Amino acid sequence: MESEPLLLAELKPGRPHQFDWKSSCETWSVAFSPDGSWFAWSQGHCIVKLIPWPLEEQFIPKGFEAKSRSSKNETKGRGSPKEKTLDCGQIVWGLAFSPWPSPPSRKLWARHHPQVPDVSCLVLATGLNDGQIKIWEVQTGLLLLNLSGHQDVVRDLSFTPSGSLILVSASRDKTLRIWDLNKHGKQIQVLSGHLQWVYCCSISPDCSMLCSAAGEKSVFLWSMRSYTLIRKLEGHQSSVVSCDFSPDSALLVTASYDTNVIMWDPYTGERLRSLHHTQVDPAMDDSDVHISSLRSVCFSPEGLYLATVADDRLLRIWALELKTPIAFAPMTNGLCCTFFPHGGVIATGTRDGHVQFWTAPRVLSSLKHLCRKALRSFLTTYQVLALPIPKKMKEFLTYRTF
Repeated sequence: MESEPLLLAELKPGRPHQFDWKSSCETWSVAFSPDGSWFAWSQGHCIVKLIPWPLEEQFIPKGFEAKSRSSKNETKGRGSPKEKTLDCGQIVWGLAFSPWPSPPSRKLWARHHPQVPDVSCLVLATGLNDGQIKIWEVQTGLLLLNLSGHQDVVRDLSFTPSGSLILVSASRDKTLRIWDLNKHGKQIQVLSGHLQWVYCCSISPDCSMLCSAAGEKSVFLWSMRSYTLIRKLEGHQSSVVSCDFSPDSALLVTASYDTNVIMWDPYTGERLRSLHHTQVDPAMDDSDVHISSLRSVCFSPEGLYLATVADDRLLRIWALELKTPIAFAPMTNGLCCTFFPHGGVIATGTRDGHVQFWTAPRVLSSLKHLCRKALRSFLTTYQVLALPIPKKMKEFLTYRTF
């Protein structure tokens, strides 16, 4: 058993001006920018906070060194970034940062939005209660675009990691929509087929696949090239609510109300293993089937760990090779979790509108894992199986050696 995650810091929303049912306080989503220089917190009451990372020193205990900000975000003469408050006017359900766009994208943004300074244009997408998606320029806090099309809550958002500014949105209207922010936010595709609310969408790091999870027992895998359905993955016994790809795109994890995380090979559809969330505290009522219902699952940036948040008031950390958690942390009313992109920290959001930052395992990846990750970033399972190499090596490269 590894050392338990330590609570590094906790952010709590200020008292709202007016409390009503229309601006509830849940933190449904938290996100780090891909370069690790910003943290976005949906703190409830229609507000998103954009917070420079690392946090101010008063939040961080002595002895903990957060990864320093990327040099991309520090321009001489501009001073350090300042926290920003985005008033979205609606309950915020989904958050997603864009990758750092290439220089042509920045020029295009600046041309269409002359009021926006010509800086590296990192944007934040916010999915709202009324079906709108608002796109904000992070450095200035300016609203750039308003995307309309969904007929119900936009529950989740995901940008293609390639920097092409293609955005996928998942909604309670049972559809996923594809938007091109390089074309004024033009809607380029609607993906239909789910029969229930779509809770989660995740794009593979190689940008070839999209996974979507709705309130159904199966998850859908779509092609990001043709926007067609590749296959349905069936194995859960209850609603699937969260999904995430490994950093090399070779694995997909899905989390369900049935208390299980399933690890899949997205290329073959094979179920590689299940992680069962058993009751830890015997004093809690075992008769309540929903006590360990899962809310969120995510991969660590090096691909050796998973984090899960469940209704039994625990954050669990799992090692890829093991079937039982290596560490637990107590957290009440957890809804979402995400790793800091440089490792070492997990952020969790709660139903009370709080964000907690926890220590995560820091590990030096083995040379074997680094080689597997490098190869699997561009080879499918079928391509690995066709290689003229020993069977044991194929099993390792396709994650069949658990």
